[in-house]
Amino acid sequence: MSTTVNRVYRLKSRPEGSPVADNLELVEEIVPDPEPGQALVRTCYLSVDPTTRVWMSDYRGYMPPVPLGEVMRGVGVGQVEKSRRDDLPEGAIVLGWPGWQEYCLTNESSLVPLEFPFLPLPDPLPAPPSAFAGVLGHTGLTAHVGIDIGKPHPGDTAVVSAAAGAVGSIAGQLAKAAGATVVGIAGGHQKCRHVVDTLGFDHCIDRHAQSWREDLAAATPDGIDLDFENVGGEIMDAVLLRLNVGARVVLCGMIAAYNRFGSVGQHDIIQFVMQRASLHGFLVLDHLDRVAEAGAHLGELIAAGKLHYDETIVDGLEKAPDALSQILDGENLGKMIVRVSETL
Repeated sequence: MSTTVNRVYRLKSRPEGSPVADNLELVEEIVPDPEPGQALVRTCYLSVDPTTRVWMSDYRGYMPPVPLGEVMRGVGVGQVEKSRRDDLPEGAIVLGWPGWQEYCLTNESSLVPLEFPFLPLPDPLPAPPSAFAGVLGHTGLTAHVGIDIGKPHPGDTAVVSAAAGAVGSIAGQLAKAAGATVVGIAGGHQKCRHVVDTLGFDHCIDRHAQSWREDLAAATPDGIDLDFENVGGEIMDAVLLRLNVGARVVLCGMIAAYNRFGSVGQHDIIQFVMQRASLHGFLVLDHLDRVAEAGAHLGELIAAGKLHYDETIVDGLEKAPDALSQILDGENLGKMIVRVSETL
């Protein structure tokens, strides 16, 4: 009989506005031993993403909302503790959907209502395990696919919002490598300096500055050919007003609306008509067949010193709600990760 104690966050209530600690309940439970066809995975690195806020709500999204009382959904890297599966041997480091908990069984379908198995990672690992919760995992794949959709060309001017974040930081570097002039938008002077000096963007606009609209215009004197959009709201509206004829907008996220569903929209959407521009929304879950391709490409760039990635790592499962608040407030640099335990 199992005696493994599991600390787990269950969704207690749906947030109204910004999520608060009371929306989640941290409880201790006994996790059962795996049955035939199952493996018990210990969570090591939990990815905290803006879309977590969407899953907490009852808003119509690309996945059903997390039901009240269920484990909070989340992607992460773990290590197999016990196994009754040939493809997941004990000790293997895996990528999957462990959720906001210290242990999980690999078939807990309530965590993710689609076919997404736990995948064993290469042995030995070509990078720290935390990288597979970010740049070599779903966020890197998102940037890789989004830039492929946007197709930056030499001479283009590309704008990337949330440029210091997990996806934007990688997308902007990929656009730069393709020959585009890249303008980032980030929050605060320190982040903007990092975006230019470390990530290699040509310019970065501080969205906290009173003059940010004028600064955006000055940085894009010839207009905007590609927008990799992560924020929406007034930032996206300002970008739309500078689109060139035939511009491409790749819509990855709209974090400005996540705490205010139904009350934040776009006022200048008519610019898609005026400038004969295209808008392409996409979800990384539709491109999981490209995980290996993206990982190999990004891994080569990192190894060659041609791609920089940042991680904000906090320790302890109990820090997960605060980590979510930080990412929604734009306080993190790069990928936000909770280190739940260490790989052995």
